[in-house]
Amino acid sequence: MNFSLLSTMLLALALSSVSSFYVVHAQNSSFSALFAFGDSILDTGNNNLLPTLSKCNFFPYGRNFIGGRPTGRFGNGRVFSDIIAEGLGIKPILPAYRDPSLSNNDLPTGVCFASGGSGLDDRTPRITAVLSIQDQLNDFKDYTAKLNGVVGSQANAVISNAVFLISAGNNDLAIAFPTRMGQYTVFSYTDLLITYTQNLVKSLYDMGARKFAIMGTLPLGCLPGATNTFGNVLKMCQVPANQLATMFNQKLSALVDNIGTQFAGAKFAYVDMYNPLLNIINNPMASGFIDARDGCCCTPTSIVPCLDASRYVFWDIAHPTERSYLTIAPSIVADLKPKLA
Repeated sequence: MNFSLLSTMLLALALSSVSSFYVVHAQNSSFSALFAFGDSILDTGNNNLLPTLSKCNFFPYGRNFIGGRPTGRFGNGRVFSDIIAEGLGIKPILPAYRDPSLSNNDLPTGVCFASGGSGLDDRTPRITAVLSIQDQLNDFKDYTAKLNGVVGSQANAVISNAVFLISAGNNDLAIAFPTRMGQYTVFSYTDLLITYTQNLVKSLYDMGARKFAIMGTLPLGCLPGATNTFGNVLKMCQVPANQLATMFNQKLSALVDNIGTQFAGAKFAYVDMYNPLLNIINNPMASGFIDARDGCCCTPTSIVPCLDASRYVFWDIAHPTERSYLTIAPSIVADLKPKLA
């Protein structure tokens, strides 16, 4: 048989299989795909090959993930982007776009562009040596070209019916803002982050995005990195950090409520991460947790990882455990579905 003809036939068969998968999936889900942008709450392994200290592709990270392997996710198992993708009926694992093993079959149902340590302020990823928001947008442009090669004319439908999940602001407030306090007040800096959020939404909208789930920050003053500071014997939440996070979240929520008028045909939902997580921190036993102040792993108070991460609210100094995400996700998914469908 002519080898050129054989190659063409095999390629056509492969593309047909991917397209058929997309059609079947689209019939079984309200959303075609999930795309994640932002920071480590969503990153599923994009930092693994970067020359940065902000990576976790080593044990004990991932010890509760499939196969007990570290994938670059900042936690003991799946992270929030995986869990939301599953909750929306898309798929249980959201692959990292920069994963060398990423296959064409993964593309139609979404990938993750987020980078642990990143933020809206360009200074944030410069400090942490990770992917900036612009880098992530560039990766998305590259993705769309590949998607067109895989599903052809269905590419626009994939993107327009996908959920764009954004988590940014955590590192800007915790890492970059302290270096900018000579330039900005807490009011002007949080305003700046809101402007950056609008710019990100516009960039994605111009590339076809129509469904946005925009996440607020965690209660930054209650993360183990804050509660385990020297002299904080009672491991109390740091009030100023929580006030800063609250200010940003209130502005972000207001933006999401009003931004729809600027983008015809787009739908928006604000994802409150602060209050659901704070409720667990303040009353951990009600949800079956035994420790809400220490990380299970990789902190000065837990050099030896805990035996059961599911009993801890936090995995390390800044990231919730998989079970924490699973605890807060159902109500979030229930809120997202009608708002973005």
